[in-house]
Amino acid sequence: MPNWHNILHEISRAGSTHDIIRRKYLKKLQKVTMRNVIIYYSGWLQKPDAPNIHVNDADKNGFMTVIHGLNRSKGLDLLLHTPGGETSAMESIVDYLHSMFGTNIRAIIPQLAMSAGTMIACACKEIIMGKQSSLGPIDPQFRGIPAHGVVEEFKRAYLEICSDPKKAAVWQPIIAKYTPTLIGECEKAIDWSNEMVKEWLLSGMLATKKDAENLIENIIEELGNLALLKSHARHLSVEKCKEIGLNIIPLEDDPKLQEAVLSVHHACIHTLGATNAIKIIENHNGIAFIQSVQQIVVKR
Repeated sequence: MPNWHNILHEISRAGSTHDIIRRKYLKKLQKVTMRNVIIYYSGWLQKPDAPNIHVNDADKNGFMTVIHGLNRSKGLDLLLHTPGGETSAMESIVDYLHSMFGTNIRAIIPQLAMSAGTMIACACKEIIMGKQSSLGPIDPQFRGIPAHGVVEEFKRAYLEICSDPKKAAVWQPIIAKYTPTLIGECEKAIDWSNEMVKEWLLSGMLATKKDAENLIENIIEELGNLALLKSHARHLSVEKCKEIGLNIIPLEDDPKLQEAVLSVHHACIHTLGATNAIKIIENHNGIAFIQSVQQIVVKR
């Protein structure tokens, strides 16, 4: 007969009603795929001002927690719902996932995987998207501003001043806001992002393609050129992602998978909307790393 401590531990493991429902559908999804399943969900849409909702180094602890004990020979299905975040943290997470599962990773995008989330998806062997799903541009943000925008603005200023020196007076207060190393740092950030995606596509998703180099150059141009995309917040549809050369599998091709994936997605969104949770990293066995915000009630 379980003792007091055993029962307390069981209650703690079971979690809230939201946890119980979410884990039920995660288990159902795993029975459909017969692969390891991990969700990586951020609550940035529900709690945009909450801390740590973006990809950051603390998330590595979550992945270490939920991967421990899994049969890694079964591969990984990674459900992504994230606005992106720190490039260095994202690179570290991808390196860790590759060390655990190799290239046997599928990215599943029930709704949105933007910026660094798109880069994680590019590090997988294929990307499963529905008609409602979107990826986003991979142009890096440097100190909160688009690196491409800074470089383009500086080049424009240079060309306009060369053609008409009188325009220096117009551009001087704009260029004055740049620190001496900003342009170089932005160029490095752009090169870093492009090189990572190129390496992952070449060794994973497009490894068997004869024209891989040309495909990758096109993908990086389409995902990383802000002049083409117009905005870092641009939503790229499943058709657009397929058109530019990514290995996209339509979610609608498998109705059982579609139902299982969307059930997990809705359960996650309910959790993020109705609880203090701001980020969920969880596997199909119910092992979870959940970050929450603390609500402070002020009595008047």
